[in-house]
Amino acid sequence: MNTLVVMVKEPRPGRVKTRLGRDIGMVSAAWWFRHQVSALLRRLRDPRWQIVLAVTPDAKGLTSRVWPRDLLRIPQGPGDLGDRMGRVLRAFAPGPVCIIGADIPGISSAHIAEAFAALGPNETVIGPAPDGGYWLIGLSALRVPRHLFAGVRWSSEHALADTLATMGDMRVAQVAMLRDVDRAADLDSPDI
Repeated sequence: MNTLVVMVKEPRPGRVKTRLGRDIGMVSAAWWFRHQVSALLRRLRDPRWQIVLAVTPDAKGLTSRVWPRDLLRIPQGPGDLGDRMGRVLRAFAPGPVCIIGADIPGISSAHIAEAFAALGPNETVIGPAPDGGYWLIGLSALRVPRHLFAGVRWSSEHALADTLATMGDMRVAQVAMLRDVDRAADLDSPDI
């Protein structure tokens, strides 16, 4: 079974989308994130994969009434983004499993289907973002390398290149480039 993991934070002002919050206010940023995630989850429900929420903070996220009750929830756990994504990938090995961020308004079921299809002949798939990061990463049924995500400079224009460097000789497919929302200017982008 294909597994799509959506990384989510409890939508509390000052704790989620803080860069966006500096532009539009922390309450507005939290409100945007909550409604963005709700719309995303409705759009991505599909019988070709199961949706799992990787939540933080762990205890509050597991019991939160914000997220749909019918979706499996797992804690993200401690560490940086690489630690948390590595833990999620290992939890669903053997895959295939894809992880996405929840702040990419342009994601559709077709994008997710394309990513899972790309995992057929490849060991991993990645969806680049224009800012040098990425909106999706996925692995096929192979084991998750321990060094995956080691030394990645998160929240920088180097995140994609650094991640690709940790993959060594793995066969990597790239899918569509999509934009995430970090700042107010991103909300006005024509591809969102």
